[in-house]
Amino acid sequence: MQLSPLYYLTGVLVLGVAAQWLAWRARLPAILVLLVFGLAAGQCANPDEILQQELLFPVVSLSVAVILFEGGLSLRLRELRETGPAVTRLVTIGVGITWILITLAARFVLAFEWSVAALAGAILVVTGPTVIIPLLRHVRPERRVGSIAKWEGIVNDPIGAVLAVLVYEGVLVGSGSEAALATFYGLLRATAVGVAIAGTAAWILVRLLRAYWIPDYLQPAVFLSTVILTFTASNIFQPEAGLVTVTLLGILLANQKAVTIKHVIEFKENLRVLLISGLFIVLAARVSLRDVANLGFESLIFLGVLLLIRPAAVFISTWRTGLRTNQRVFLSFLAPRGIVAAAVSSVFALEIATREGISQTIRNQAEQLAPLTFLVILGTVAFYGLASGPVARRLGVAQPNPQGILFSGASRLAQAVAKAVHAEGFDVLLIDTNPRHVAAARMKGLPTRWANILSGYLREEVDLSGLGRLLALTPNDVVNTLATQEFTEFFGRSGVYQLAPATAESDSREPVSADQLGRILFGEEIGYGELNRRLADGAVIKVTPLSEEFDVDAFRKHYGPSALILFVIDASGNLKVASVDAPASPKPGQKLISLVEEPPEPTAPA
Repeated sequence: MQLSPLYYLTGVLVLGVAAQWLAWRARLPAILVLLVFGLAAGQCANPDEILQQELLFPVVSLSVAVILFEGGLSLRLRELRETGPAVTRLVTIGVGITWILITLAARFVLAFEWSVAALAGAILVVTGPTVIIPLLRHVRPERRVGSIAKWEGIVNDPIGAVLAVLVYEGVLVGSGSEAALATFYGLLRATAVGVAIAGTAAWILVRLLRAYWIPDYLQPAVFLSTVILTFTASNIFQPEAGLVTVTLLGILLANQKAVTIKHVIEFKENLRVLLISGLFIVLAARVSLRDVANLGFESLIFLGVLLLIRPAAVFISTWRTGLRTNQRVFLSFLAPRGIVAAAVSSVFALEIATREGISQTIRNQAEQLAPLTFLVILGTVAFYGLASGPVARRLGVAQPNPQGILFSGASRLAQAVAKAVHAEGFDVLLIDTNPRHVAAARMKGLPTRWANILSGYLREEVDLSGLGRLLALTPNDVVNTLATQEFTEFFGRSGVYQLAPATAESDSREPVSADQLGRILFGEEIGYGELNRRLADGAVIKVTPLSEEFDVDAFRKHYGPSALILFVIDASGNLKVASVDAPASPKPGQKLISLVEEPPEPTAPA
């Protein structure tokens, strides 16, 4: 039965979101599940028979532009202070080495003509934010190496796309010694066009926002239309320069201080998830499993060589950049290919198929570019997605399931809780603007920072690896609420906690809106005042192992009904926070961290 475009697009959207959810649930790289779903969907319906190619590829190009713009919004120039040399070399020397080696592999392993081999090398140098950022979120490496991987992945995409266009025009269509010179001048033109248009667009947007000429509800739409306009305008001057432009536009807007664009960033992040989901389903569905199988055993050898090229490129390009050996090894295990490679290979396969004056041999080899690229995407995502986590843990550069706690506040209460958690081997970091609180916490051996929990300094300058949740323990309910909102993106909604607002203890103040709150700690009537009162009355925070003989019922009988369970450490060493929506249910073999009043010692008989 012939599907209508409406039914097909509806199915694509549902499949894409379902794949994203399944990947999250199974802790797998999302792109891997998306590709599997897309290949399966291709067995049921071919998008080329439903969607017109004249419309499909412009939509793909515009979607990639939005994705790269959103990636640029996540880049902070501050990060380059310590990672600049490594990032610069990876996106210049590293890209050059990768291109040359992949070209040689395509020529001698796949027996491609030099022109097609050079084009395949240019397409496959890209990594991309669509795969790098989800992997980094899954692996959670230390801040420095994570920043390098993020910058490389985002900046590589436009470089690879422009390089592919220039190779196509200069080597495949052009001829002779003019190809190298044309490629060089093309890169300069693409950079110049990108800088000029992105700089102008960013300046205009900031001026309009500062003058309040764009209402809040229109700002995401204005930004989106500006991205599309600058992308298209740049491509008029230089093919694929639009990807450079939108990436630079994102970087410029993210690093200006004149106006806030946080709400725009949130909109773009949500849009990115939908675009990635749809694009991978549609593009993967265009690839026939028969075409992938027809690539032969040589394609698997090519994939293996590709995996070996990455360490060579990383170690050569990052020599004497200050990176430790374990960091360089980890970067060698992080080069999955993504949506730009898929989109560019599909576009060029179609271009070569319809262009006159190209030999039949080159046409036949160009038809293999799309299935070869998807094989590389599947292989690299599967390999790096499954290997990067264990490698990162083995190298000591990541904690994929961090158990540590970031404390908002370093008061006596926060110090007592943090000290008990820290003593059990979990990472803690206390943040406070009160220098006396910070000094007292440091005297107790607790890691601290004198800073505002709401400042961007924390996420951009402080290494938060090892920390998996936030506990807001200040006496100010508004600050607690704002802190949970600020770190929801970083830790997820399930990982941000705050004390019960004051109105849970008394009706003297209006409550903070429930939809603004983080997860409520310990109990609905256990706020800052109640906890502080108990500590002042002599209560202590105690660690208690449970056993079959001394279970939770015996614990409550021993310490009385006022005993308050704060955390549970399970048999696997995971720290679970007691909250209103997930109260503690400890079992024998686990440990309790609780606030208790020591029972009086029994008096000896006279």
